[in-house]
Amino acid sequence: MSTEHLFPEKIPNWIGGKQCAAESGEWLEKRNPHSGAVLSRAARSRSVDINAAVGAAKEAQPEWAGTTPVRRGEILHQVVLGMQACKREIAEVVALETGKSPKEALGETGGAISLGLFYAGEGQRLYGRTTTSGMANRQAMTIRQPAGVAGLIIAANTPIANVAWKVFPALICGNTAVLKAAEDTPATAWIFGEVAHKAGLPAGVLNIVQGWGEEAGAPLVAHPGVDVISFTGSTEVGRLIAEIAGKRLAKVSLELGGKNAFVVCDDADLEQAVHWAVLSAFSNAGQRCAAASRLIVFDAVYEDFRRRLLERTKALKVGPTDNDDFGPVINVRQLENMLAAVERAKEHGARVIAGGYRLTGEAHRDGFYMAPTLVEEISPADEFSQAEFFGPIAGLYTVDNFDEALSLANDSPYGLTACIHTQSVHRALAFTQKVQTGVVIVNAGTYGSEPHMPFGGVKNSGNGTREPGTEALDIYSNLKDVYLNINPQKL
Repeated sequence: MSTEHLFPEKIPNWIGGKQCAAESGEWLEKRNPHSGAVLSRAARSRSVDINAAVGAAKEAQPEWAGTTPVRRGEILHQVVLGMQACKREIAEVVALETGKSPKEALGETGGAISLGLFYAGEGQRLYGRTTTSGMANRQAMTIRQPAGVAGLIIAANTPIANVAWKVFPALICGNTAVLKAAEDTPATAWIFGEVAHKAGLPAGVLNIVQGWGEEAGAPLVAHPGVDVISFTGSTEVGRLIAEIAGKRLAKVSLELGGKNAFVVCDDADLEQAVHWAVLSAFSNAGQRCAAASRLIVFDAVYEDFRRRLLERTKALKVGPTDNDDFGPVINVRQLENMLAAVERAKEHGARVIAGGYRLTGEAHRDGFYMAPTLVEEISPADEFSQAEFFGPIAGLYTVDNFDEALSLANDSPYGLTACIHTQSVHRALAFTQKVQTGVVIVNAGTYGSEPHMPFGGVKNSGNGTREPGTEALDIYSNLKDVYLNINPQKL
């Protein structure tokens, strides 16, 4: 498929409102997850390019911060209108870079647009608060002020949604930004930059830098001119970012991994439970931090649930079209890591009951496809139960009762999302209160964050911050106390 009408063969940076190659003149290859062929080449940026981007952001920040929040919202609304105007082109780029179906990519793009609309409206609602004072003739209030320059680092699993998730709240608060694009989805970030530029976003307000995490992301985190860092990705990298940014006391928001529990009780609607389990475990090829990778089922319904789940799993179609249920994983490295993890689980006594291998047929042999995989007879302490694999892999576990299910759900270093399927309001309420996660769902899937709601986790799933929702405004702005004193003699 020709991509000339979508993005250039060599994808540059956006710095100071202009497109430019990396200072080194080097490029990194981006391969099509479906075919393995080179799809594009992206600028291989390093510290010198980060310095230029941060410099452009710092230069533009005072004027952008001085623009009223309402006007900032109007400008961001124009960006959203630009996204709506080329919604299908953006979705086509997302589909090409990720291997997901056009329909799924279009849905993701629509979600990004909805999130942009929400934050554009927040320009009229950047609330502080007015309260009482303990002193006579004094009024007390708080106001929001920009943090400064925001460093934004995103993952490739839902690329246009991830761009919108960070860019819009950062900019509405009056910050300028440097976005380090995911190396596996460079064109998605590039086309967003083009839309923003054409919509009239002032030069330097949003700068987009391509490159590897070690070469471009690390210097962005360490840069003294970056006031707030927001990162979505692995827990391992999140710890490094927290350590580096913490040394200079920069604000940090971390949305990290998950090993999410999907509990099926003995009173569950099994058809619905299986429907949502398949979607939660395998949609987007399992490349969701909120994917259900631990299916915890009551003994009383385990065999029935297992039989139905196997039937649905074996019927799944894997490929990049709208007739398929999910596509490839993002790169060959991720595929190989998952295959190795399944082999280690087998060595430790686990039993693979579906998948566990790379698809090599005519339609898949050149791509990064893994068969939907189900594993049982796994120890809760095994690596398979404790580590995030970020692919179409799920384990099945049996429990006797609700207390065992809750205990096993909480037996994880992660705490991002969880779900329970039950007809009992008592079980549902107890689970929502006692499960150790940042998000909990009753009788649906383990994913589905809405733009106006906070998303994030506990334990190894994050550092307590929440994006999106209005809670994200606390990340990208600083509160200032203001005291107004009245002189009675001047009345």
